[in-house]
Amino acid sequence: MKVVISVDMEGVCGVASWVQVSPPEFGGLVNGTEYQLARERMTLEAAAAAEGALMGGATDVLINDSHDTMRNLLPELLPQQVRFTSGNDKPLSMVQGVQEEGVGALLFVGYHARAGSPRGPLAHTWNGFIRNVRVGGIDTGEYGLNALLAGHYEVPVVFACGDDVAMAEIRAELGEGVVTVAVKEGLSTYAAVHLHPAEAQRRIREGAEQAVRAAKNAQPYTTRWPAPCQLSFDHQARADACARVPGVTRVDAVTVGWSSENAYHLFQTFRMLATVAGVRLNG
Repeated sequence: MKVVISVDMEGVCGVASWVQVSPPEFGGLVNGTEYQLARERMTLEAAAAAEGALMGGATDVLINDSHDTMRNLLPELLPQQVRFTSGNDKPLSMVQGVQEEGVGALLFVGYHARAGSPRGPLAHTWNGFIRNVRVGGIDTGEYGLNALLAGHYEVPVVFACGDDVAMAEIRAELGEGVVTVAVKEGLSTYAAVHLHPAEAQRRIREGAEQAVRAAKNAQPYTTRWPAPCQLSFDHQARADACARVPGVTRVDAVTVGWSSENAYHLFQTFRMLATVAGVRLNG
């Protein structure tokens, strides 16, 4: 069985600040040393999940770099048996690879809570200005969008690790059958109590092995299609821009809506609107 691992950075053990997860080439509030340490821990957590998946019976593991520029992984720290994907211009973005024939499970590593979540370290959805995503009447985050897209290809999410708030949200939406490992306890948006990195990696390895062993009984995540979808922003100007897109309607001052016939349409519409909404707010 093939397994895909989608690895983000905000949910990684030891991370609690944007300084740690921001690639330094863009300038701003960044620190090269902090970022380098965070990407090492990100890679080691992905490696632990891959090792667990292989012990659980996976015959092929593809690790998809899913954070920011999507070229954060340090390949030399990964198990030699794995493949990895890097670069941010990917058709399926954070879950690139689930469309491959023979993929039977998707694992989330380093995942964070959705935008607006109390106590969720670095909680957000996709970027800094999306306030909420709602699909079929359910508020969701990156984990839900990615799980739905994987479900479009009949691939279930079987494992997730990250902060405790994100893990609770994932179990509530995707089901208690998803094996979750909390590597830190959120105290606020910018604070958390962390496990030691080695202990976090041990728990991830064990959880991933357990999840992959049981993957044959897992069901892909889906909703009732066609589904009503809504996207809310931090400013009405963003909704102004999105409301001009054919098929998109205005719901309220900062929210737009549309209908999607399947998860692929949902995901690509979401990505497009997130780009359209990136307008200047100073006129």
